[in-house]
Amino acid sequence: MIEEQIKAAIRDIPDFPKPGIVFKDITPILKDPALCENIVNAFSVQLAGTQIDVVAGVESRGFLFGLMLAMKLGVPFVPVRKAGKLPYTIKQKAYKLEYGTAVIEMHTDAIVPGQHVLLHDDLLATGGTVTAASELITELGGIITGFSFVVGLSFLNGKERIAPLCDNVVVLADY
Repeated sequence: MIEEQIKAAIRDIPDFPKPGIVFKDITPILKDPALCENIVNAFSVQLAGTQIDVVAGVESRGFLFGLMLAMKLGVPFVPVRKAGKLPYTIKQKAYKLEYGTAVIEMHTDAIVPGQHVLLHDDLLATGGTVTAASELITELGGIITGFSFVVGLSFLNGKERIAPLCDNVVVLADY
């Protein structure tokens, strides 16, 4: 049911950010508070039994449901940001995207060693972004206990790429 609701709300944007890419735009979901609540509830049900001390969300769309999920679980939220956005001491990681390269960063005090971290982003494509974020989190002493995504593009095999990091992967709507 939640998968059908998500797919009905998502808008496809062809040739964005470059020709040949069909961008899955989740912003129409945000117009529907009941659907947003259903998404957060679906994540919390599917993650029941997972030890989560903190939710880390990847900039920028990973902040949307990542923060809502952290609030629902009663745990802190930590942003994983694009380079140059954080004002304190940071740790960075460069990685490849399906359409280029990028750098992400976190504050060095964002994760306490030994914390169990759920890593959230809006969409799982190749897994490059969350692999880089996972490396940052583990270098800071965190333990990845799960991944959560609103949307997955299974034809890009991201789930297979991240499974060795943690096989607890929740994708609510798969394409």
